[in-house]
Amino acid sequence: MFRLSYKPGGKLEFKSFSVAVYYIADDKNIKNNLSAFEKKFTTKLSELQIKNILAKKNKQIIISNVKGRPEQIVLNKFKTDEKFTVDYFRNHLAGLIKDFKNDELQSLHLIIPEFKLVNKFFDNQEYFYRSFLEGLSLGNYSFDKYKKEKDKTRNLSVFIYAEDEKLLKSAIIKNNFLIEGISFTKDLQNEPGSSLRPFELADRVKETLTKYGLKVTVFDEKEIKKRNMGGLLAVGQGSNAKPRFIVIEYKPKEKISSAKKIALVGKGVTFDTGGYCVKPWQGMSEMKADMSGAALVAGTMLAAAKANLPIEIIGVIPAAENMINGEAMRPGDVVMTASGKTIEVGHTDAEGRMILADALYYTSKQKPTEIIDFATLTGACVVALGLNAAGLFTKNDKLADELYKIGMKTYDRVWRLPMWDEYHKDNESKIADVNNDGGRWGGAIVAAKFLENFVDKKIPWAHIDIAGPAIANDLTNYNKTFMTGFGVRLMFEYLSNLETNESKK
Repeated sequence: MFRLSYKPGGKLEFKSFSVAVYYIADDKNIKNNLSAFEKKFTTKLSELQIKNILAKKNKQIIISNVKGRPEQIVLNKFKTDEKFTVDYFRNHLAGLIKDFKNDELQSLHLIIPEFKLVNKFFDNQEYFYRSFLEGLSLGNYSFDKYKKEKDKTRNLSVFIYAEDEKLLKSAIIKNNFLIEGISFTKDLQNEPGSSLRPFELADRVKETLTKYGLKVTVFDEKEIKKRNMGGLLAVGQGSNAKPRFIVIEYKPKEKISSAKKIALVGKGVTFDTGGYCVKPWQGMSEMKADMSGAALVAGTMLAAAKANLPIEIIGVIPAAENMINGEAMRPGDVVMTASGKTIEVGHTDAEGRMILADALYYTSKQKPTEIIDFATLTGACVVALGLNAAGLFTKNDKLADELYKIGMKTYDRVWRLPMWDEYHKDNESKIADVNNDGGRWGGAIVAAKFLENFVDKKIPWAHIDIAGPAIANDLTNYNKTFMTGFGVRLMFEYLSNLETNESKK
């Protein structure tokens, strides 16, 4: 909607066509703080306005400042009680900026409250500032590529006033890196399946990421066959757009002492009909986003490159289209994977784990220090956790604890489910090494146990099932309309934390 530019505000001065956003804590000092608000804006609240903002049910009032600038003030009341979350300001601003869509607004003045009011919720002040910036940036996202009549993108200067200008400047820089990665992820997710087939996904990723200095290698069908990636080939054989296997390599510009090499793997099913075990038509249009894991990996690596994180990262994306024709894989087929292990196809709609089998085996051979994979893998995970969180599967407690903690910080939340070996029984086959149909019970767990067969046991590994939160939902103001870009905030922060931890050693 807007072309946003963020600037530290300095002295509080307002220009024409401006709106100010001011937050006030709903605590015992609220009446005194209203007096401070009047002084700051050289305005006088009416008795009705004071009564409205003090009313228990009212969270926000709009004040028209007809005699001066800013012309309008949004006064928002927040309460740091048991219902308050780190997503409060992000979510509020994501909704608010949409309200300005049709306004002739030229500058927005954002006054960030004192950190001491919320420091028990945020682990550091810089990230507190970033939550405001993320809210405006995420709420500003739009995907109107295929509309004939597009709204003109307008410039909007956002002046930000905060206690610590140094931290604010750092927050602005990091937010700009992150949002570029998230926007790339969301653009890929929201593309129709007809215009983002496996070769097009590979082309888009290569064209975009090489601009930022990343090395992108694409294996075509011939190379995939040469590498015996039978899982990927089987899933893609029903489409005339044949599979691709994408490898992204990021190395920081400066020489680093860290021996860490993080591998990110993303499921890239560019459209999923379910194959011969065809999906119901209701909701099938959402299956254009069955490559959300791939988009997440690409967007994260873009953000990491922009930020020049001092950690080596490899991204691996198996890309296929699960379609139906006379060549499509059938239930009962047996497929040989790159690992040498065979898969009995119990269900053609359990295709994601088949392409990840080859990808995880390939990634293990690159000898990373950690592997984290992302996939819209199972509806069972959505049944278990809803749209609120992704399923986290790992036997590594340290990795699980860190991902959970960062998920709570970024609000890209993950929840750990068991990885007990008893679940391996559900993947047993009478004629092959494993069956891709683990049955009805514990479907998300059984799918994770299937993947475990193809990962080097010596490498710490986590599987994150993003089937729920990757899809547009009404849980927040920034996820309502478009596919969500879930996971990029989580991984950017995780990788940034690794940078911090390494520098402390």
